[in-house]
Amino acid sequence: MRPSRHHVRPRHGLLGALLAALAVLASLMTAAAPAQADTALCEPFGTTTIQGRYVVQNNRWGTSATQCITVTDSGFRIDRAEGSAPTNGAPKSYPSVFDGCHYTVCAPGTQLPARVGGITSAPTSVSFGYVDDAVYDAAYDIWLDPTPRTDGVNRTEIMVWFNRVGPIQPVGSRVGTATVAGRTWEVWTGGNGSNDVLSFVSPSAIGSWNFDVMDFVRQAVARGLAGNDWYLTSVQAGFEPWQKGAGLALTSFSAGIDTSGTPGGPGEPGPGDPAACKVAYATNVWPGGFTADVTVTNTGSSPVDAWRLAFTLPSGQRITNAWNAGVTPASGAVTATGLAHNARIAPGAALTFGFQGTYTGSFTAPAGFRLNDAACATA
Repeated sequence: MRPSRHHVRPRHGLLGALLAALAVLASLMTAAAPAQADTALCEPFGTTTIQGRYVVQNNRWGTSATQCITVTDSGFRIDRAEGSAPTNGAPKSYPSVFDGCHYTVCAPGTQLPARVGGITSAPTSVSFGYVDDAVYDAAYDIWLDPTPRTDGVNRTEIMVWFNRVGPIQPVGSRVGTATVAGRTWEVWTGGNGSNDVLSFVSPSAIGSWNFDVMDFVRQAVARGLAGNDWYLTSVQAGFEPWQKGAGLALTSFSAGIDTSGTPGGPGEPGPGDPAACKVAYATNVWPGGFTADVTVTNTGSSPVDAWRLAFTLPSGQRITNAWNAGVTPASGAVTATGLAHNARIAPGAALTFGFQGTYTGSFTAPAGFRLNDAACATA
């Protein structure tokens, strides 16, 4: 029987029921909320930053049709790719992620531009996700210029094509083949009216790869398209679609610069180096996982303020959590930075931070460390 409309519940009963209902609603709302939303970019030249380290750009310039990408914490995917471009001409866009400076936009904390002759290595890694129902290439771009410019078009562009689908080809003409970084490539050279282009095209699709950018830069130098007194201004990875393209994804990207082979290398502080330092790297390793305790000693005569320690994790390693320092990104070329309570290292003093991670393959330690851009000796 339904209770009479004139029946009145005790006030404490109504209040209790209301509070209980609100608690349930709050619980449901909290459970449904995502931890962190991805970022959608539809503006032609919209950009955002990932990992506090790299810039992702929509970079739609060859068509007025809509292109939208969704930016994740490790890369991006193309969700809308409307319009088309003739396959005997330029693509309609180059959605990509980059380190360095590109048309006045610079990645936070980047070490680029950097003089080519001063770079020992530039380790990088990238992973792509492909589709079959589109015309596109998956390309890694390397930009070089006689000056350390951070705006406009550079003099030489190196393109490394990981994959191509459809009747498309690089700028210029094919001039032969070459073995670079242990792989065989078709080599193309030409110009697009604004800059010289040197392209290396893989004969079959490469899904992911770790390599040294300098292997390709040295090819440009050997072919007279750059010099050791030039500057590496940016490295980029993404897709050039001509037709369609939805579903293409760049799932990971990392890049770094090592100048430890130049004056100021390990154990050889050079003029202008802000600190002399020593690093001890102690690990505890088990199948598939490890912890690392990193002790940084200031062996110089001046304090090191706002310290940052840069190093490159070997391929297959990924950080899952860290303590006593911030460490970003999770893989590839990473930088540890001091927290509020340990941002200064006094002369002769040492501090220790650590992190836990996972790995695949065989476990190895990083090859070198730089404290505030000065190379450190290893203990």
